[in-house]
Amino acid sequence: MAVDRDFLASLPTLPGVYRMIDAAGAVLYVGKAKDLRKRVSSYFQKNDQSPRIRLMLKSVVRIDTTVTRTEAEALLLENNLIKGLKPRFNILFRDDKSYPYLLLTGHRFPRLAYFRGTPKKTDQAFGPYPNSHAVRESIQLLQKVFQLRTCEDTVFANRSRPCLLHQIRRCTAPCVKLISPDAYARDVAEAAQLLKGEANALTEALTAQMNAAAERLDFEAAAFLRDRLRMLATVREKQFVDTTGGGADADVVAVAEAGGVIAVNLTMIRGGRHLGDRSVFPQHGEGATPAEALEAFLLQHYLDHPVPARILVSEAIETDALEALLSEQAGRKVVVQHRATGERRVWITMAQANARLSAERRSADRTQQSQRLAALAETLDLPALRRIECFDISHTMGEATIASCVVYEGDDMKKADYRRYNITGITPGDDYAAMRAALAKRFHRSIEENGMLPDLLLIDGGRGQISSAVEAMAELGLGDVPLLGVAKGEARKPGLETLIFADGRELRLAKDHPGFHLIQQVRDEAHRFAITGHRAKRGKARMQSTLEDIPGIGPKRRKQLLEHFGGLQGVRDAGVDALASVNGISRELAETIYGALH
Repeated sequence: MAVDRDFLASLPTLPGVYRMIDAAGAVLYVGKAKDLRKRVSSYFQKNDQSPRIRLMLKSVVRIDTTVTRTEAEALLLENNLIKGLKPRFNILFRDDKSYPYLLLTGHRFPRLAYFRGTPKKTDQAFGPYPNSHAVRESIQLLQKVFQLRTCEDTVFANRSRPCLLHQIRRCTAPCVKLISPDAYARDVAEAAQLLKGEANALTEALTAQMNAAAERLDFEAAAFLRDRLRMLATVREKQFVDTTGGGADADVVAVAEAGGVIAVNLTMIRGGRHLGDRSVFPQHGEGATPAEALEAFLLQHYLDHPVPARILVSEAIETDALEALLSEQAGRKVVVQHRATGERRVWITMAQANARLSAERRSADRTQQSQRLAALAETLDLPALRRIECFDISHTMGEATIASCVVYEGDDMKKADYRRYNITGITPGDDYAAMRAALAKRFHRSIEENGMLPDLLLIDGGRGQISSAVEAMAELGLGDVPLLGVAKGEARKPGLETLIFADGRELRLAKDHPGFHLIQQVRDEAHRFAITGHRAKRGKARMQSTLEDIPGIGPKRRKQLLEHFGGLQGVRDAGVDALASVNGISRELAETIYGALH
């Protein structure tokens, strides 16, 4: 970009956001500044810019700016623009679905459950947890100590005898009244106390209860409390960290780089409990410094997720505006701390070690994938091979036919480009017609919009499927796209697949051929994606048709039943009395429903 000195001089010395724009009007980069004139001018005064920034500046033809009242407002605007525009040169972190929580429901006999979303006011939610595995592990540990129920409400309401969990001492069976409401409520309160981080107080209370039981010679109760204390100690050894310095609620965010890969590790500590950690990898992070990646993650992550009172970070970054913005969002003071001592320094070191291991693993995987892609490109004589798309068809005897398209690009599966297609209007079970319909749906829009085309099109199937694909692509005017069929081997054994070219040639690669491993990986992912979609569609169709076939059940009553019992399985599990308790369902109709479903 030719620097216009007058333009730079005209920029205000105020906080705000700037946008780098190319000749086509696309936003290349969004940044924030405490002083717009100083920050934008710095791009054209430095001689040590990173290769990423130098490449960006070559394409910039215009810079737009927006003034804000404060630097915190600039941070918020920058984040919103980055998420909306997804600029090519900004570091981007994928916006994952909401984090999971552990839930204690507000029932008379509360249920211990895995949960995502917004809890009811009567429920108690603990977390967030970094991943579903951490929640389920916590549930298992709490079951061992407090024996709270985890079953669905429909199952709980219709039990006539204790389940297996009671027999293995993981549930006190409140469903059949083997524990009193008061005793169960006490167990729930103690579990909540542990989840809130009050482990020391809980241990002291249980110890006092055990001693009191022993003094009154109630040795059975004393032994029960002794066993609970032992299990509680085991749980604390597994999940609790030293929090003698206070500030038991904290997130630890560390970043590391290895082999050109940047990883950010997020460790969550709530109420003194180490809930687990997860590592994330930025898009467009090539050439970025660890501090830049860390700052981008903090901004993009915490404006969409709950913020703890303290965030410990591994890199020195500007924190004033970030703390102001996060504190305003949380409604309380939030501290972003780099210089830490004692136990907090240990947490940061641990998170940084995990980030480094994740970066090293991702770098090794990327190298291996690059080698696989290069080997396949050489074998197929496709030197420009980068993007592979694979199609698969899934159905059950022609029912609920689904076609899947998965994409491999660069060195990984590109899940954002995955697509499923509902196939209708064909003879049930006609896989060839289904493949032609799927390819027409996928590439018709690409032709109209001049969209992305694959460098290689994989078809999961033999000669018939590849012939159908060749015909479909020729009709679309895309006969130049290389096609390759993957036919299952003898007895459908992995490693015996035959590759079939569009012209009918066949190729068998060695089991240890790197390119063959890549083909298997992409084909297996297409199969998984197709069958998952097919099962969901088939299950939905069967659920609807099952209730629709019952006389007297119209759309309104069907909806009431499904909502009341949480789905068709809940309706099936319900007895006649439970069915008759639903508004609008008479005893006679309840018996009809029960008879139709059993």
